[in-house]
Amino acid sequence: MFSVGLIYLIIIIICYTILWPIDRTKVLQSLRLSWQSLFKLLPFLIAIFGLVGLFQEFIPPELIALFLGKSSGLISLVISSFAGAVSIGPPLAAYPLAETLLKAGAWPPAIAAFIFSWISVGVITMPFEAATFGPRFALLRNGITLIAAMLSGLILGLLL
Repeated sequence: MFSVGLIYLIIIIICYTILWPIDRTKVLQSLRLSWQSLFKLLPFLIAIFGLVGLFQEFIPPELIALFLGKSSGLISLVISSFAGAVSIGPPLAAYPLAETLLKAGAWPPAIAAFIFSWISVGVITMPFEAATFGPRFALLRNGITLIAAMLSGLILGLLL
């Protein structure tokens, strides 16, 4: 993981170095926007890493394996899909939590469903979506994507 992040950082530094002589104003504006984005995401990232720490220390792996393990079958897909659907935060934050669950014995298809639903289902934001697009649209979109999350996890399970 560290090497991938380092490669991205090197590529970005090279891009900024190439673009600096072309348009310094835009490069500085880009850097300013990048820092603003980082500071907006920082509270979420700290909270997620704190949650990961709590999971690792206070939830026994046996409990995670019981509810999200392979032996739970389709129930683990349902539980993880709903857990992802009610989670809030940037999609980036789902991955450290998913890794912790996997290491604790969760079934990979359940984790795939968790990530899929975290990214695509918005139970917390549904009132805003309903106000913008209408309640029928919000319910249908979220319902369909919740089912798609479970199906994607199931398909992954069949392929693994």
